[in-house]
Amino acid sequence: MPKQHILITGGSGLIGKTLTQELLQRGYQVSHLSRTPGTNPQVQTYLWNVQQKRIDEACINGVDTIIHLAGAGIADKRWTNERKKLLIDSRTESIRLIYDLLKKHPHQVKNIISASATGYYSNRGNELLTEDSYPAHDFLGTCCIEWEKAVDEGQHLGLNITKFRTGVVLTKQGGALPQLALPVKLGAGSALGNGQQWIPWIHWQDVVDMYLYAIDGHCPPGVYNMVAPNPVTNLQLTVAVAKQLNRPLWLPKVPAFVLKLIFGEMSLVVLGSTRVSATKIEQAGFTFRYPIVTDALKDIYG
Repeated sequence: MPKQHILITGGSGLIGKTLTQELLQRGYQVSHLSRTPGTNPQVQTYLWNVQQKRIDEACINGVDTIIHLAGAGIADKRWTNERKKLLIDSRTESIRLIYDLLKKHPHQVKNIISASATGYYSNRGNELLTEDSYPAHDFLGTCCIEWEKAVDEGQHLGLNITKFRTGVVLTKQGGALPQLALPVKLGAGSALGNGQQWIPWIHWQDVVDMYLYAIDGHCPPGVYNMVAPNPVTNLQLTVAVAKQLNRPLWLPKVPAFVLKLIFGEMSLVVLGSTRVSATKIEQAGFTFRYPIVTDALKDIYG
């Protein structure tokens, strides 16, 4: 049986790049939708501009599954009203552009596998959050609600929809870990706020494996938390990073008011407490390579 043809939005991002390589190694045909021409000769890159509602119509030819990873970086810039609009539109209008194309043209697309985020639940203290927990209605929650709602519009086209509410992806290549590790390396590491806020972390390899698991048809359509089964607090993560890097932690915690002054509303990203359950994906038969944060860090920095 021939391998599927996968189209990835956001294929040049941290997860998109690694997922593309794994899919190519497994014999899948992979295409990307991107704002700029691609550099990988094994991957056909089709151009689109979401703001201008332009898309290369050939991008869906022969495609079985679309992986939707596109979206502006949530913590890259301060949240002005303009930035908030871009953060939501880059996730929602992009998938709608694809759905508009699928409505107009014959295609064989059957599956949509989309990123979402644990920001859906936002700041919830010690509550253990499952896929059935209600969403928050602050900016993070609203962004994820709109994102998932846009992705679910594909159900009207008869598509199978799988959504992964992704936590804090641990990788040396970008995201939260290098930002947390840098002050630790410099001997100036400390927990943020009271340090008791839960971090819904996951090793990058488990993220890629979970997408592959869904592509291979092992988890029924629906929504899944993409987090490791053993969440840790901000303090526990900071201590684990310091131990792995063999550095002391002697500074007091960074007070919440200082972070609010520096980052404004975006301080919610580091001060929010989100304790998320991985039970549903485990019940679907997925096995984590790195269920324990110390093992994950050992692999990343080892």
